[in-house]
Amino acid sequence: MRTKYVFISGGVISGIGKGTIASSIAFLLQRIGFKVTPVKCENYLNIDAGTINPIEHGDPFLCEDGTEADMDLGSYEKFLDIEVGKTNFITMGQIYQTVIQKERRFEYNGEDVEAIPHITDEIQRRIIEAGKKASSEIVVVELGGTTGEYQNIFYYEASRILSFKNPGDVIHIHVGYMPTPSHLGEPKTKPTQLSVRTLNSLGIHPDFIITRSEKLMDERRKNRFALFCNVHPEDIFSAPDTKIIYEIPIFLKNQGLLDRLLEKFHLKKIKKDFRAWESFVNRVKSIERSNKEVIIAIVGKYFTTGQYQLRDSYAALFDALQHAAWHHGVKVKTLWIDAEKVEKQGIEILKSNCAGLIVPIGWGPRGAEGMITASGYARDKKIPYLGLCYGMQLASVSFGRNIVGLKDANSTEVNPKTKNPIIHLNPMQKENVKRRAYGGTMRLGAWNAIVRKGTIAWKAYKKYNGFLNKQTGLTSERHRHRYEFNNRYIREFEKKGMIFSTRSTVENLVEIVELPENIHPFYLGTQGHPEYKSRPLRPHPIFLEFIEACINNRK
Repeated sequence: MRTKYVFISGGVISGIGKGTIASSIAFLLQRIGFKVTPVKCENYLNIDAGTINPIEHGDPFLCEDGTEADMDLGSYEKFLDIEVGKTNFITMGQIYQTVIQKERRFEYNGEDVEAIPHITDEIQRRIIEAGKKASSEIVVVELGGTTGEYQNIFYYEASRILSFKNPGDVIHIHVGYMPTPSHLGEPKTKPTQLSVRTLNSLGIHPDFIITRSEKLMDERRKNRFALFCNVHPEDIFSAPDTKIIYEIPIFLKNQGLLDRLLEKFHLKKIKKDFRAWESFVNRVKSIERSNKEVIIAIVGKYFTTGQYQLRDSYAALFDALQHAAWHHGVKVKTLWIDAEKVEKQGIEILKSNCAGLIVPIGWGPRGAEGMITASGYARDKKIPYLGLCYGMQLASVSFGRNIVGLKDANSTEVNPKTKNPIIHLNPMQKENVKRRAYGGTMRLGAWNAIVRKGTIAWKAYKKYNGFLNKQTGLTSERHRHRYEFNNRYIREFEKKGMIFSTRSTVENLVEIVELPENIHPFYLGTQGHPEYKSRPLRPHPIFLEFIEACINNRK
């Protein structure tokens, strides 16, 4: 079988849902027996997503190999239950960098180096290589941004050339937007008509159109799309808004998309394996309709963008909470609390009816004191607490100040001159910071650690099969940070009751801190990022244990 390629583009607005559509199509093909590799093409000139403000582009997704990627790669992992990484993520910065480096090494043998064919050749090479590396039969390629943007025109040109070189092996799916203006009350097809027209001007005619809308598309709108976009009605599908994104692949399958896709590729189903997923979706729908709810407060610093609040800044965290809550038969409601408001308005802002509290990832001094206050409040009020990376570090600072008695305890990231640097820069990172080498230089990706028996962490990993080796307590989490707990303070903290329950196998660094269960129902901070490893059918042990503690606290 020759490798097949499915390109997915979007029109009118970013964030239309191409990542979910790409994940759903890859999922459907995987479940009928094909080996599928997803690829995301990003427009920006950054080499990766690691240096981008999460308010600008959402929460970077951290891969097992240390790649800091677009959060759509997280969707691929969750739907396909696979690990993705460097070969699944392409940025225009990577493409330009590679082409220029090749030119400097005289690899083009004196040719004029031009956008076409050299940029487009490099894009095609990476897409083909991603499929080869995973020994895949089908590569699903999501084109970032929207049709018509000058930043991504080379991706479209690369897909056109690949289709020309491989007739019958390339399919293009266009995700269009069909809004329903409130003052009109009917869905409008013009936005998708115009984005398809732009796609046509690039030499690409879509094989399928999938419309994003508030409600299911009716026959009249489908016929309008067929007439003006020159696509047969049986190749036009609807993807209306849904509370549960994991329902989308089943919804598309039931409309016949998978069958039409196989027909155009002249392929047959190898097997059929949807029962477990359908059962999961039905169970989640039942939970979401129920009154069983757990409320979690999240004290973060990346919620606000202008006059609006942004979910994407903590996308992986919200997904992990949902996965764990569904496992326990409850839905989760999150209260978003701006850490800077805690600083300005005081502890009163935290006095909400929450069953648990989380301080998530963060960088720099802004809002840090609000997060320290929040971690101390959860400790004193016996509210289940989960600190993630920065949340673990600042919970340690709070403990140092209020329990150990080190009134000026701090992180050197917040106050470089503190006399008690509870959290300090990892010595291996000092040279990087000095050289302002910030991109891709942190402690990144999967790192192994040993969990201490008899701790909350041990109980969670053991109960939910989170160990790589249960006999030794070996586990692994993904990391994305420069600062560490300062080992010289360990004895002082242990004397006051803090437990250092997990240490890395390399350098013996602190990975997880916690309080004994006879002192606090659940108080745990992890230097790693369990949220990036959570899957719908396999929630992460730390989140499962946290949600269980929150449910008990609510009761």
